[in-house]
Amino acid sequence: IQFIMEIKGRFDHFNFNVIDLEASIAFYGKALGLKEVKRKVAPDETFILVYLGDGKTDFTLELTWLRDREGAYDLGEGEFHLCLRVEGDYEQVREQHRKMGCICYENTEMGLYFISDPDGYWIEILPVK
Repeated sequence: IQFIMEIKGRFDHFNFNVIDLEASIAFYGKALGLKEVKRKVAPDETFILVYLGDGKTDFTLELTWLRDREGAYDLGEGEFHLCLRVEGDYEQVREQHRKMGCICYENTEMGLYFISDPDGYWIEILPVK
């Protein structure tokens, strides 16, 4: 008799490697209201992990800073993205992102747009359903 265990996964966090940790923390706070919920500093200070949360779910965005990293990260063809749903007046949020100069793509027919963080990662912005 073969026993097969059912595995149930759940999302926990997503990672972006960043060049300027403080600039990234500030960007995600201003653009999306994300706040630092946890920080881990390596004993030898070669890396810092900062986890940002929305205050409503347990899912976090992990920002990884590497002390010895030189130059920007190669994001390949950029065919990946994180998506966040924003509460409140969607057009007001879009206008704030427009003023910040971080909108990198809009598709008005589909009712969505993307912002780009300081390292060039794309974040899709949708209204709360």
